[in-house]
Amino acid sequence: MNVRELTTIAEFEALHTVFDEIWRPDPANPPVTVELMRALSHVGNYVAGVFVDGRLAGGSVGFCAPPRQATLHSHVTGVVAAGAGLALKRHQRSWALARGISTITWTFDPLVRRNAYFNLVKLGARPEQYYENFYGAMADVVNAGDESDRVLAVWRIDTVPRRDGSPVAGGPSARETDAPVLIALPEDIERLRRDDPVTARRWRLTVREELGGRLRRGWRVTGFRDGAYVVEEHGL
Repeated sequence: MNVRELTTIAEFEALHTVFDEIWRPDPANPPVTVELMRALSHVGNYVAGVFVDGRLAGGSVGFCAPPRQATLHSHVTGVVAAGAGLALKRHQRSWALARGISTITWTFDPLVRRNAYFNLVKLGARPEQYYENFYGAMADVVNAGDESDRVLAVWRIDTVPRRDGSPVAGGPSARETDAPVLIALPEDIERLRRDDPVTARRWRLTVREELGGRLRRGWRVTGFRDGAYVVEEHGL
């Protein structure tokens, strides 16, 4: 497995094809265009691909957020091979540190359990803000039929993340105790969107209220265990 920056039109076209395979978007609404990848790469932003046995198996596109050289915002990342996502994130981290960047951010759907686990447990990033319907209606097979709520993941790459070890029990809605609150997620929200959209909608609204509401009130996500966010009131 090899990860490197992409620099040619042929490479950008290949990554566009991989993203199309993952999201299968409306042709008028791709996650990122070849032209935009070219422009971002040209001015020194992050466009990288991961190769498995010499074939492109995913990639990531990001750009620096103001103030420049403080934050890299990872706009889109997608892979089609096991282990490629972690390899990309490690490369992204090294790329950022080499340029004096200490924080990487990205948005993700807070209902997708595997992404939450990867972001919080594998990487040590933390959701810090909740955005309702961030992208509006999205015309792709992954997100169609649902509102595009997102949380902002913040990965402080020059520090050691805090790991919480003891979430409390929970369910479809959160239960408050003297210590953390556990906000559970569905096992597979993408399947629910297809098979039971009413239940999927109920999960969306519950997590929006429980997680989004607490983040707005200053609570912090301190971990992810047993398929649930662990959140604590600020100051605990």
